[in-house]
Amino acid sequence: MAEYSSLLSDLSDNITNEDLEQLKSACKEDIPEDQSNNITSSKEWFSYLEKNDKLAQDNLSYIEHIFEISRRPDLLTRVIEYRTIVLKISEDDEIDTKLTRIPSAKKYKGNTVSDIIRQPSEDEIIKLAPPPKKA
Repeated sequence: MAEYSSLLSDLSDNITNEDLEQLKSACKEDIPEDQSNNITSSKEWFSYLEKNDKLAQDNLSYIEHIFEISRRPDLLTRVIEYRTIVLKISEDDEIDTKLTRIPSAKKYKGNTVSDIIRQPSEDEIIKLAPPPKKA
């Protein structure tokens, strides 16, 4: 349980107020608007998800999905690491549980943020012609 609390704390530390609004928007079908307006911190958001059976220490698929559609591979990677290391469940395990995630998130496994967001190499940069000279 300590690892799970640590995971939520780590995720909360990396969610800004702007991020929280985006995450709540991604959950609008599962969180009524009046209750969504009352959620003002990521800890409150996680608490709401837990109370409504969308999140538990052995059920991370919902937030994995939300982090993916919200384009937060850094947060998704942290959840995948927790699931793989702490719960000892990896992508390759063919287990039919509520931990089974969306397959498109596999592309983030084992990647750091710098692996996902990187500078293009010299070969990948498109060279533009210089602007025409004025007569």
